[in-house]
Amino acid sequence: MSELATIIWVSLTFLAAGWIKGVVGMGLPTVAMGVLSLFLAPSAAAAMLVVPSLVTNIWQLLAGPAFGALLRRLATMMVAVFAGTILGIGVLTGHSASLASAALGAALALYGVVGLAAPRFTVPAKVEPWLSPLIGLITGLVTGATGVFVIPAVPYLSALGLAKEDLIQALGLSFTVSTVALACALGLSGQFQLSAASNSLLAVVPALAGMFIGQRIRSKLHPEAFRRWFFIGLVVLGAYMLARVLGTS
Repeated sequence: MSELATIIWVSLTFLAAGWIKGVVGMGLPTVAMGVLSLFLAPSAAAAMLVVPSLVTNIWQLLAGPAFGALLRRLATMMVAVFAGTILGIGVLTGHSASLASAALGAALALYGVVGLAAPRFTVPAKVEPWLSPLIGLITGLVTGATGVFVIPAVPYLSALGLAKEDLIQALGLSFTVSTVALACALGLSGQFQLSAASNSLLAVVPALAGMFIGQRIRSKLHPEAFRRWFFIGLVVLGAYMLARVLGTS
């Protein structure tokens, strides 16, 4: 692929990924990893998404109304996410990344289907002190294995009963920590591709543009409509990941 074609492909990828993230509060790394991995090694694709992912996640994190309260509530989960990512990075940089991505895609799609068909899951406040760090550790391990940081963090956060904008901000917090942890883990493993990371600066503008457009759409959604599209987004993203792996096997 020529350099110009690569730039166009990367720009369109992050424009679409940013739009999805703007609407449902997630999806940028999933879409970006899926498309970029078609012509890049998984570790190189992960390095390329670090900068646009970090920028869009910080924007999402700081745009909400309850940063301090959410940070205090989810602090132990965030610490565990970081630790789990460091521990799980060997899968992404090894030879089992595609299998891990397929499993993640299946789990993501299944949760989305359950969320659309069943009553809402809720997490009792009394179990949060021990469940939050456990969920964070598992999320970190999955992040290290796949470069995607949505399971089980997204289902868990959506089960906490947060308001729409608080949920979006909580997702931004989780994704910001996961992005930083992924960059650190890739660096510690010697797999952080500086060329891909520097090239990812080109992806920031289309990612932000797509996210801005998506946020305008989200602001017009009723809470129930938002919840429905939230789970539809999970199904689509999971099915996409699974189909991509099966199609290349």
